[in-house]
Amino acid sequence: MNNLPVLSAVGVSFGLTTLLGFWLVPYLRRIKYGQTILDIGPKWHKNKQGTPTMGGIMFIIGILAAIGVGFAFLKTGVGGAMFSHSILDTVRIVLGAVMALSFGMVGFIDDYIKVVKKRNLGLSARQKMMMQFIIAIVYLFGLYVAGDVSTVVAAPFLGQWDLGLFYYPLATLGIVYMVNVVNITDGIDGLCASVTFVAAIGFLTLSGILQYEGMGVLSGALAGGSLGFLVWNFHPAKVFMGDTGSMFLGGMVVALAFGLGIPIFLIFMGIVYILEGLSVMLQVAVYRLSGRRKRLFKMSPIHHHYEMNGWSEGKIVVVFSLVQLAGCALAVLAALQM
Repeated sequence: MNNLPVLSAVGVSFGLTTLLGFWLVPYLRRIKYGQTILDIGPKWHKNKQGTPTMGGIMFIIGILAAIGVGFAFLKTGVGGAMFSHSILDTVRIVLGAVMALSFGMVGFIDDYIKVVKKRNLGLSARQKMMMQFIIAIVYLFGLYVAGDVSTVVAAPFLGQWDLGLFYYPLATLGIVYMVNVVNITDGIDGLCASVTFVAAIGFLTLSGILQYEGMGVLSGALAGGSLGFLVWNFHPAKVFMGDTGSMFLGGMVVALAFGLGIPIFLIFMGIVYILEGLSVMLQVAVYRLSGRRKRLFKMSPIHHHYEMNGWSEGKIVVVFSLVQLAGCALAVLAALQM
């Protein structure tokens, strides 16, 4: 894989995201787009009340700009970059970015309702899910029309399976699930961006192994944008990404997995996101089955459980990032054996 398009994507994304923070963070504070901290979280999170939110806008701009620059390098062959110029490869890049942006727009609407309209719950669950399912279906349909008609999936260490007609409903459910669990992971300073940075590096490695130049650009842009946002989001956070940012990141992670043709690898590549989502589902299940008498965790998602056990936000970010790194390492090992 040629490094110039990828390095340009990393550099543009990191630089633009970081620089945008110098304008966006004061602007969000000036127009009073502050986060409302609900009582369902740890009590000490109330200290974060009013911290500017919707900061995901900065890395959305940075990542999309970086994809454009890296894609231009691929198309023109600058620096010896090789790109197949096939319609499918182009669609995987463009449609993946559009899908991520669409999920980000759903998050933006949700944030806008919460912050501007002062309705703390934002969009209803039904409204949000309906929009997310539409986006996922349109994305998969776009890939199908472009020629990505295979229903065979590569399962890590288990070989390949042809899911037939079951592929599309399962893929749709998988996309919506992943976007929402990435959203859930955004609960403490630096967590979602750090875990996503590790995932992006993992996808960048897989892009090289599987020889997908375009996905390498997307991975590099995601890594740079996540790192640039961490400049502003490390504890104590100066800005939160909001649903605007977390849903966009979820869309990017999904776009990379499907673009590389390895969606089931999200079991490893998205291990922290998945565990966060499962912790919420298990907490609700135990609570309801016990007649509202028992809880499996002190608080869910699971990062709050560790907070309630006395872990600092910094420690949680480091440990969860290492778990994510282990998951990515397993995915890389599985890819090498394909």
